[in-house]
Amino acid sequence: MSIATEEQTVVEKVPKQLYIGGEWRDATAGATLEVLDPATEEPLCAVADATPEDANAALDAAVAMQKEWAAIPPNDRAGILWTAFEALVERADELALLMTLEMGKPVAESKAEIIYAADFFRWFSGEALRIDGNYKQFANGTSRVLVMKQPVGPSLMITPWNFPMAMGTRKVGPAIAAGCTIVMKPAQQTPLSMLALGQILAEAGLPGGVFNIITTSSSGKTTGPLIEDPRLRKLSFTGSTEVGRSLIAASAKNVLQVSMELGGNAPFLIFEDADLDAAVEGALLAKMRNIGEACTSANRFHVAESIQPEFSRRLGDRMGALKMGRGTEEDVKVGPLIDQPSREKVAELVRDALQKGATPVVGGEIPDGRGYFFPPTVLADVPREARVFHEEIFGPVAPVGTFESEGDAIARANDTEYGLVAYVFTRDLKRALRVCEALETGMVGLNQGMVSNAGAPFGGVKQSGIGREGGKEGLEEFLETKYVAVNL
Repeated sequence: MSIATEEQTVVEKVPKQLYIGGEWRDATAGATLEVLDPATEEPLCAVADATPEDANAALDAAVAMQKEWAAIPPNDRAGILWTAFEALVERADELALLMTLEMGKPVAESKAEIIYAADFFRWFSGEALRIDGNYKQFANGTSRVLVMKQPVGPSLMITPWNFPMAMGTRKVGPAIAAGCTIVMKPAQQTPLSMLALGQILAEAGLPGGVFNIITTSSSGKTTGPLIEDPRLRKLSFTGSTEVGRSLIAASAKNVLQVSMELGGNAPFLIFEDADLDAAVEGALLAKMRNIGEACTSANRFHVAESIQPEFSRRLGDRMGALKMGRGTEEDVKVGPLIDQPSREKVAELVRDALQKGATPVVGGEIPDGRGYFFPPTVLADVPREARVFHEEIFGPVAPVGTFESEGDAIARANDTEYGLVAYVFTRDLKRALRVCEALETGMVGLNQGMVSNAGAPFGGVKQSGIGREGGKEGLEEFLETKYVAVNL
């Protein structure tokens, strides 16, 4: 089978309709939206473009199924998740190609995301069996306290384009485990991965109405009325802080439970005693995962003055050697950014840094040709006032600055409204613990460039979000606590 034929086949296998109440159906108005390949700027296919009426039908289906689904035995919920986990792993190659076509990242990286996405189903298949409460005496000994956990109820999920499968399973896994029904709204740029997930869950035995998918070109018009509907009890969103703020405000009307995984501005601290080889490897991983289009991406590098020139040179050599091209091509390590506005923002941040005195080490210019490509870029001697140190880049750009002391490094790291993740490289154990405790982030990568793990609580502080995904904490996000006072 030729590459072109294989690409066409994986796209054709995915349903292009809305998934509501266990049925694939066209949008009420019959409208569709195009899905583009960001490497070629050519359309891949068209999918249904939902209306507010379609969104309401999806919520109707979720509400109608909530009571029945909550009563399903935990073993059954766990079994469905495990079956879906196995299907994701088995179909990893074709799902990876599908993701690369709609999102742009290299196929090898897409496959790594599929395996990571599957791991959330594996993890939460076990957590479905560990929903517990407690039973204890009142302090005066005359009565008893009974605490139980119950599903929150119908949940709306809004996922981003940068990890189109994993950001879905990270929400869907705990919701299914807890006994909640779902309305899912994937990003309009990357709906195919989520539609494929809906197909997999249906084949795994998930009853119709538990998981409903609405693809749409107008998120506000379709999800806005759902957030205002008193039947909805939970909103889980991954995306920008700006949009997250507006969703939190809209959720206040019905006092919805919210989980918000928002923007980041991750500092990467390298102290003078660090293993420089390990720091460069960690920097490459933390910066270039997903082409830098990740909220966990190392956004700014703060390096001890004595080693900054050597670090910048080494990182520039490594990033400059990465092959850029369409993600389906052999040996490509850097695919296109998701769209033209995203690429222009990256270019604008680089221009601002250079105008303010940063030194170009490698990259920095938009290449000729089709596709939303931007080359791996390293900027040294970046001044503190450069926008690239204060705004989320979401691209393959590594700005490098210096610090003078441990206190200065911590101050620079915390100088942001965000607080998702930070990275620290040092061989001094005492310093490592001091710095990790002082950093205002929800996660820290200590001498490693990746923190994502299905069994760990992912999330941030400050304006990087509310709540946690993954780990046992991820399950708690979809459970209500009920206390019963027992008179003996």
